[in-house]
Amino acid sequence: MNLSALGRHVLIEYFNCDKEKLQNTKLVEELMNEAARRAGATIVESAFHTFNPYGVSGAVIISESHLTIHTWPEYGYASVDVYTCGDTVDPWLGFKYLEEELEATHSESIEVPRGMTDKIQKYAVEKFDTIQFKPAASK
Repeated sequence: MNLSALGRHVLIEYFNCDKEKLQNTKLVEELMNEAARRAGATIVESAFHTFNPYGVSGAVIISESHLTIHTWPEYGYASVDVYTCGDTVDPWLGFKYLEEELEATHSESIEVPRGMTDKIQKYAVEKFDTIQFKPAASK
């Protein structure tokens, strides 16, 4: 397999979301964890915080990297990052789930490749025969 990047970083903006949902920290955490599961990720832990007077920030740490969210309920807006490594997770499945559950009327997103293998090879001090998602097992 010719690997071009170690990770995929999807930057997402959701507009005109349900304001009640965006200020419900427990619900936002549940939705973010379910988005990770739907994407096929392995959840390690999650941490979420409620801001006064409103807004939620949180992160779901996954074996394959992370999902983060910041909400502005007063504007019906949420900013989400879904960063995955490996070829077993589809960040776009998490994106679609959150779009539906937050009831966004509009979303914008961009996918940024992370850990470009040609750049790792170019700038590395040592030479790598292969670059892969997970280290090869020791013999």
